Amino acid sequence: MGKEASGVWGQLSDGESEGKLLWEPPKLIFRGAVRGIYQGHALKNVRAEGDDLVLSDGTRFTLEPGQAAKWVHAILNPPSRLDKLGVKPGMTVVIDGVEDEAFLEELSTRVEPVEADEDIDILFLAAEDLADLDRMDDWKGGLADKGAIWVVSRKGKGAPLKDTDILGAARGLGFSDTKVCGFSTTHTALRFVKRKGG
Repeated sequence: MGKEASGVWGQLSDGESEGKLLWEPPKLIFRGAVRGIYQGHALKNVRAEGDDLVLSDGTRFTLEPGQAAKWVHAILNPPSRLDKLGVKPGMTVVIDGVEDEAFLEELSTRVEPVEADEDIDILFLAAEDLADLDRMDDWKGGLADKGAIWVVSRKGKGAPLKDTDILGAARGLGFSDTKVCGFSTTHTALRFVKRKGG
């Protein structure tokens, strides 16, 4: 969902240098002899001037011809949570235990979750303890060929499950982890698919 460009000339407040420019929503990162990280207000009025990407404070990055406008578009239109989770219209989406009202409302703008036990494209599974992860095994046979399970769990120091616990349990059930996504301010989501060859 991000962007990357090498050989970018950066003119920052504390100097100029060539470097690599990265768009990792919500951060714009420049790595060269001079470095900078920009987000929030700094990106509010980002604009293209010729081949330059120009920030609110006058910081500018010279990109390959024709690229500045594309970067501006990407920065001003960051991917939504549903985009990051890979939810597309027409998919068969099943919810198992996820009760986040804001998420469910957002989801319904793109797909209506259904009760299904086969050809599931995406399953959102809430996990508070290791026993909840056993349900991954129950769902395994119902996933479509390219289907995935997002395990949604609390994050932070007080979280009952650590990512390592989830990864270990899922791998033991024949799943491979493919992605992690910030789900909300309190929860994270790990994406799993059936391991090839069983």
